[in-house]
Amino acid sequence: MFTGIIESLGKVKSVDNDRSNVHFSIESPISKELKIDQSLSHNGACLTVVEVGTDWHRVTAVEETLRRTNLGNWKPGTLVNLERCLPIGGRLDGHMVQGHVDDVVECVEVLEIGGSWKFSFRFRTEQGGLLVDKGSVCLNGVSLTVVAPQQDLFSVAIIPYTWEHTNFKNLAPRDKVNVEFDILGKYIARQMEIYGTAKSI
Repeated sequence: MFTGIIESLGKVKSVDNDRSNVHFSIESPISKELKIDQSLSHNGACLTVVEVGTDWHRVTAVEETLRRTNLGNWKPGTLVNLERCLPIGGRLDGHMVQGHVDDVVECVEVLEIGGSWKFSFRFRTEQGGLLVDKGSVCLNGVSLTVVAPQQDLFSVAIIPYTWEHTNFKNLAPRDKVNVEFDILGKYIARQMEIYGTAKSI
């Protein structure tokens, strides 16, 4: 499990295609501290470390991950948000994040407002029940608070620290961003779906 509090930025060093899989080598300050088989969140997607170098590590994304996330758009030089999994007894500073990306959302607007930034995103209308005002959402691995969700739009506020220490500073309208909806909301939605189906039979 993760918390959505980014530890470090990584930079994609190389991208190697292997049939339906893609291998990414990523440079980062925390790479040398990693171990093979360790889980690491990359833009919110939980990937397994398969190789470690002096200042880089290597992970593999399978076809399903590439289809559901923005990893297929990565190229050498792309900045990636990184977070190691939460240790037992660790402080949960963000919210419960599984590292299982649900979908990608599209950035539609970036506004600077008095030293902070407001990002607006478009999502599929059928996912609207998974967002509530002042609820939690994970975008590119960052735990954020939902602002004013509408039928197919929602916003988040980015403070200067988050802007400087994540890849939000590079986001622009039309960019695709990984989203993981709050697990509590997903469980409730699933129970409502099952209950509704059972009731109608």
